[in-house]
Amino acid sequence: MRKEPDVMKKTNHLEIQAKLFDFALSELVRAQRKSFAPIWTIDSWVKFLIWLSLNCGLSGERDSLEKFADALGRPLTIKMRKIFFERTIEDLGLHLIGDPAEPNVLIMPVQGDGEDVMTDKACREALLTAGLLERVSADSKTWKSHDQLISIAWNSSESSC
Repeated sequence: MRKEPDVMKKTNHLEIQAKLFDFALSELVRAQRKSFAPIWTIDSWVKFLIWLSLNCGLSGERDSLEKFADALGRPLTIKMRKIFFERTIEDLGLHLIGDPAEPNVLIMPVQGDGEDVMTDKACREALLTAGLLERVSADSKTWKSHDQLISIAWNSSESSC
């Protein structure tokens, strides 16, 4: 019977360590994502991954970088990329997703019914705050409005990945 509490204790420790790792990695991505110009580009994402690789003691050579990417695995890479290309503009109540590998930038309300916060003015301000306004179609007539979501095309030069 003594082993059962030890197993539970170890499981609890592993859960805490996993949550700490997740938190630390998320904060690292948020803290560094603006450090690699030009932001909101595939180039910035690649520079970030190279920086991570170098800080993990790997060389900048292609083989080493490929090993690093393989070691991260698909689920972790997807999670990091999501954090890298998303922003929440709290004071406007808007959430932006601007992955340049996707055809459009998406704007949605942070919570609930976004009818009050999804105004043209608020969306423009959110894009400006995030540094995206110059990278997307400025003509709001071309923006596509869906239920609780606005889809904005990248400028033609931005979407070529």
